[in-house]
Amino acid sequence: MTRLPASKLSRLLFGLLAYVSLAIGLVAIVVPGLPTTEFILLAAWAATRSSPRLSAWLENHRLFGPILSNWRNGKLIQRRAKVSATISMLLCAGVMLAFLDHRWPVFLAIGGMTLGNLWIWSRPEPVPQSTADRSSASING
Repeated sequence: MTRLPASKLSRLLFGLLAYVSLAIGLVAIVVPGLPTTEFILLAAWAATRSSPRLSAWLENHRLFGPILSNWRNGKLIQRRAKVSATISMLLCAGVMLAFLDHRWPVFLAIGGMTLGNLWIWSRPEPVPQSTADRSSASING
């Protein structure tokens, strides 16, 4: 599924985008209010156009692999990720309201987080396999 662009410059730019997005996604794991999933998806998209090695690493990663698989198989987001994103956005909004002047940039940021949160919750969730489905799949597979 690797789709590499023709020019070396475009590969370099996509590679730069992939690594910067991955770095931001890694930082976002510990920084409340910064979205992790979106940056990992962007990193994976850019990696497919620049670095088969990075793309394969992301696909096989224990944390990022399932996110990418769910996204590619129906743009699904797990409920746990939705709850985690909501909690981190609420924490970030609370910190901004508590420690920053209540000016338009704060409310713009909270509005952006609200829209992002609404979008996240509008995405479908993976359907959990029942015990019977899993056992029959392992017998037949």
